[in-house]
Amino acid sequence: MADVSFNAYAALNSVKSAQANGPAKAEGDKNEVAESFANFKDAIESAEQTAIDTAVSGADPHAMVEALANAELVLDAAVTIRNKVVEAYQELLRMPV
Repeated sequence: MADVSFNAYAALNSVKSAQANGPAKAEGDKNEVAESFANFKDAIESAEQTAIDTAVSGADPHAMVEALANAELVLDAAVTIRNKVVEAYQELLRMPV
């Protein structure tokens, strides 16, 4: 059976590096989508690291629950945004030409 692997962090980093290699923008102009992906990545990595610290060294379990709850909220927001984008795309496909 073929070994299929996907690294979500590598995918998110490629979005960030693509933004850095893109055309120069005005200082006040920010790419909010790239910032959202970076925030999503940071929240998930923070939750993972807190969970590992709690499992390995017995760190504060309250901090782990808080980090995991934050990661869950971020993931729910990302899924909601994805669903809205898919819904908008499907609406575009239904439009008569």
